[in-house]
Amino acid sequence: MTPKRNVLISGAGISGSALAYWLHRSGFTVTVVEKAGAPRDGGYPIDIRGTATEVVRRMGILPQLRDVHIDSRRCTFLDAHGSEVASLHPSAVVGSVEGQDLEVRRGDLAALLHVLVRDDAEFLFGDSIHTLDRSGQGVDVTFHSGRQRRYDLVVGADGMHSPTRELLFGPEKEFHRYLGYCFALFTMPNTFGLSRELMLWNSPGRAAALYAVGKNDELHAFLTFHRPEPPFGALRNPGAQRDLVAQIFAGAGWEVPGMVDAMRDADDLFFDMAGQIRMPRWSSGRVVLVGDAAYAPSFLTGQGSSLALVGAYMLAHALATHRDHAVAFAAHERALRAFVAMNQALVDNGGATLFPTTARALEQRNTMLRDLVTMPSAPTRPAHSALTLPALAPMP
Repeated sequence: MTPKRNVLISGAGISGSALAYWLHRSGFTVTVVEKAGAPRDGGYPIDIRGTATEVVRRMGILPQLRDVHIDSRRCTFLDAHGSEVASLHPSAVVGSVEGQDLEVRRGDLAALLHVLVRDDAEFLFGDSIHTLDRSGQGVDVTFHSGRQRRYDLVVGADGMHSPTRELLFGPEKEFHRYLGYCFALFTMPNTFGLSRELMLWNSPGRAAALYAVGKNDELHAFLTFHRPEPPFGALRNPGAQRDLVAQIFAGAGWEVPGMVDAMRDADDLFFDMAGQIRMPRWSSGRVVLVGDAAYAPSFLTGQGSSLALVGAYMLAHALATHRDHAVAFAAHERALRAFVAMNQALVDNGGATLFPTTARALEQRNTMLRDLVTMPSAPTRPAHSALTLPALAPMP
């Protein structure tokens, strides 16, 4: 009897948990290491579209995700003075397919995935990979806790700023394509009476949004701004992040001053740059990357979680189909590369039109929005469904 292959996944997020599910289903022994002390809840709303919808259907969680679908009903755009420019159904703006595509809280998806796999994989919370030694017939891993183990394969599913990628391939700057924007996300009290709707304020190079989601109208705040050079120095300094955002939005109108004040006190602030990860290859020896660690598309595409789900499925399918990991990794890249490229290209095909950087571009965008009000037609996004999933690998 062929022994089971044991796999270490670094990261218990969307891609890591989904991959753990599919690998276990295919007969692998799976360990997931996660630097957080417990499964992470909360987080901003995310989209599940096109091919990714079929992935969650095959996982059996599509009905539960439909139950927690945000079902936002209105997207209102405001000018620099806070006056309404246009009010539209969200599907007319982002190109989602109403009745098929989903928008859910990230925490809701993460919780469903964890429930699926928590009894079938070993989870090492509060730990992370320190070193990888690939000189033998496996990968010898030393964790920051001091424990040492050998695995047949290691997968980096640890996000856009992946430590696993840095260990193997070098600094992030070699693969990071900065897209010219930074953003701050946090929750704040919903004192505005907003319900299942998004309000987006713009001035050239700056955008502020309030997004009320779910049955309790939890309010997510977004502050997005254009910056020609990436502020790498602020990435690991929450105080510098808050100061930078406050400086950028000084003098802004509408509800922005109150949002900046709320950001100062927020205990869930998430600050990052809009960027992509573009790599010539996603594997090295017995180690492979998946999701944002390998091919982050940026929030401007709205496809990060969908690519993570599809990528996890495709990687597990390749490993279940090909016993030789090198053959499997090569097959995985051949099957997924074009889909990733199409979705990353969304940023070059209007992905940033909601955040114009000049007065002229802002007026052009507003004209487009007004036209959508009088002649609604959702923009097509063929990239969302450009990949047909292969059949499920047989159960062992």
